[in-house]
Amino acid sequence: MLNKKKTAMYHPSFFSRFAKWAAYAMGHPVAFTAALAIILSWTLTGPMFHFSDTWQLVINTATTIVTFLMVFLIQNTQNRDSAAIQLKLDELIRCMQGAHNALLDIEELSQRDLDAIRLHYSKLASQARKDLRRGLLDTGTPEVRPT
Repeated sequence: MLNKKKTAMYHPSFFSRFAKWAAYAMGHPVAFTAALAIILSWTLTGPMFHFSDTWQLVINTATTIVTFLMVFLIQNTQNRDSAAIQLKLDELIRCMQGAHNALLDIEELSQRDLDAIRLHYSKLASQARKDLRRGLLDTGTPEVRPT
């Protein structure tokens, strides 16, 4: 159990809290309904403004600004979620007897190294399917070794 002094280091930054809140809020049905209402209102005002260039520029500018800002907020949220998932997976690998600790930071390897490891796991999966077809079990923890 963590004591209070240690839990203080896990206090998220203002931007992280804001990005998480904004991503949640923008993914809510109310946000979609509001966006739909804005678009509908803009469309209905077209005849009043004679579908002018300014009328079109208003929606184009607004959607560009919102999209631009949301890209950064969503990317921040995805980066944090991805890092948290990697850490949780690392902890599961670390605590499992017989697990390969070399996989702890596998996401840092080159694509070539990842492809080589994936090939080994694909061979294990293929062998397991063959074993199943022959009526054998596909359980166990066979070693994954480079050829």
